[in-house]
Amino acid sequence: MNVIRTALPGVLIIEPKVFGDVRGFFLETFHKQRYEEAGIPGTGLEFVQDNHSRSRRGVLRGMHFQLENPQGKLVSAGTGVVFDVAADVNPDSPTFRQWVGVEISEDNHRQLWIPPGYAHGFCVLSEVADFEYKCTALYHPQSDSGVAWNDPGLGIKWPISNPLLSDKDMALPRLSEARRERLPK
Repeated sequence: MNVIRTALPGVLIIEPKVFGDVRGFFLETFHKQRYEEAGIPGTGLEFVQDNHSRSRRGVLRGMHFQLENPQGKLVSAGTGVVFDVAADVNPDSPTFRQWVGVEISEDNHRQLWIPPGYAHGFCVLSEVADFEYKCTALYHPQSDSGVAWNDPGLGIKWPISNPLLSDKDMALPRLSEARRERLPK
């Protein structure tokens, strides 16, 4: 597998080795030893929950994080195409307000590793996408938080302009409006 470091510490793009022929393809979506050697999931972390969401073209989910029980996420697209984003929303971080975006699809088989503490979101570019992610902490509704997908303070260059959002995502604050204690440390 090929591991590509990004501008955000610990955020990695993974390109698994794909074996294809006229029948289709095979790839390992996770191999504990190889991924740990690459720093995934990270020191003292293990995957404890797998999630699968299906969304249609134009859906944007994000930018989410958990304050308590922060989740590291290894994400991929089983079908379709998504634009996936990790953003540093920790005011004490040297990379505060920086983000990384990568297209992940059923054709390129890329994965993105997002360590705990980063905000995460994605938008769907294909008719439908199945988005899958392994998490290092269980979902904890009481600590669920996030920031606005279109926050000018982050300046994420989304490839869509009028996304379909949940009520929850429409209500997320901008970084400048968020109370410091409601941001990752």
